[in-house]
This record gives sequence, structure tokens and C-alpha cells, in this order.
Amino acid sequence: MRVVSLGPDPSLVYRPNLEEKKKEEYRNYENGNLIDRVFKTYKLMHTNQTLKFVQQKHAEWTTFTHSEMGMMEAIMSLDQLVDESDPDVDFPNSYHAFQTAEGIRKVHPDKDWFQLVGLIHDVGKIMALWDEPQWAVVGDTFPVGCKFQRNIVFQDTSFKDNPDEMNQEYNTEYGIYEPNCGLDKVFMSWGHDDYLYRVLKFNNCSIPEVGLYMIRFHSFYPWHSHGDYFHLCNEKDLEMLPWVKEFNKFDLYTKTTALPDVEMLKAYYQSLINKYCPGILKW
Repeated sequence: MRVVSLGPDPSLVYRPNLEEKKKEEYRNYENGNLIDRVFKTYKLMHTNQTLKFVQQKHAEWTTFTHSEMGMMEAIMSLDQLVDESDPDVDFPNSYHAFQTAEGIRKVHPDKDWFQLVGLIHDVGKIMALWDEPQWAVVGDTFPVGCKFQRNIVFQDTSFKDNPDEMNQEYNTEYGIYEPNCGLDKVFMSWGHDDYLYRVLKFNNCSIPEVGLYMIRFHSFYPWHSHGDYFHLCNEKDLEMLPWVKEFNKFDLYTKTTALPDVEMLKAYYQSLINKYCPGILKW
């Protein structure tokens, strides 16, 4: 698989200098105005996301009988959602969708499917509007059924009450998995990534496989940004990793208070939805 050229830093391409923020200032999990809210969300996540819980959520959410709506309606419903796990923003998630998409469009104008991935990547958070608690929807993802690796956010303080910590079968490097089994065979903590991936597959959306992979694993920061869990990866995962890293730049570094004019952008992005995810989808 050909690796795309990284090109200019999207944080500089998109953000006005007035809003420029140093890279090291993003994902600050030590202090800041939102840190109490963020830690509370992760503490609940890391206490309750067990292998059994994840398997229950797979059974519950992959019936795709919760709602029927078009993709743009789903995106705009995120006007009602502020992500409680995010230390960088405190505005509705719908704005972040357009920020990410526009950042990608400026650097990759020839990849309309990539722009659409930027727009829809967080739409799985709609589960939180259907009464799923945010700790089971948002935040960084991680494998369950094996040892929790050191680069999971708050790993040293937030897993002590997770029942799987007491299960010897799950507390080895591989746990229930085989070496290099591939991430496709790994149960990830339940959240918006895996849910949206499964919605798109169920509805036969025509986004290229690499785009679906970005959506499925974009929140798996311990892997794509810190190098954990490579012992579970197969060749396909390693081929896809540069694309996930490319996507991550836009997902992370376009988060600013300079909010896009959503109404002006809707027509263009609706045309991409019509191309790749048309009509009414089952959720």
C-alpha cells in the first residue's frame, strides 16, 4: 500500500495564526480547565469496559434497529453533544466534524472520500443521544481481554476497579488472543469508532477500505501514537498505520475556537454523502 505524502502541517494550513496552538499543548491529561470532567469520564470507562461488557454492546448495537436517518441528519444531531473525554474542546461535536473535514480538504483536495471520513468519523457518538453513557461512547479506545498497556490515558490510576484486572487469563500480553492475530480479531473497548464502522458496513456504504479502517481505529491512541499492542497486529494493520496517523493530524490539530461556517459547507459535503453514503441509513 502506498503511503501518502504527509505534506504541510495541517494545523498551520487550517488555523489562523491567532488560534495557533503548540502540538504539545494538545491532549493535556495533567491539568487544565476541563481535566476534572475528563478524568471522571475515563475513570468510569476504565472501571466498566470489560470483555463481557463489550460483547454485550456488540449484541445490543449491531441489530441496527435504533433509528433510521440520513448521514447529514446524524452529523447535525451532534450539535447536542459535547465530548466529556476531550481536554481540548468544549463546544458541540458537529463543529469538530466540519473542522476535521475542511482541514483534510485543504491538504488532500483530490481525496473526497478522505474528506468525508473527516466529516463523519465521530458520528458514532450519536449513541450518547440514545441514552448510552459517554464513557461507553467517547474517548481513547483500547483492547479488552488482554493486559492493559502502559500508554492508555490514566492507566496507572483508573483500572484498579475493573473486574478484568482480577482475571489471570486477561492479564498477559496476549490474553485471549494469538500473536499477530490482527486488530480485526481484537475486542476493542466499546465506543463510537467501532459502532460507526459497523453501521457503514451494514448499510453498504462505498467508502474505501482504508477510510473504514481510519474510522474504526482513529481513537486507538495507545497503538497509533504510542506504539503499544504491536504484538497483536498483522501485516494489514501495519500497512494501514500510516493512513491512521495521517488522519490523526487533522482530527487532533484542527480543534480550535475558530468555528467553521457549517451552513456554507453543507451543500458540498452533502454531495460526498450522496456519493458514498446515500439515502436513509439504519443505525
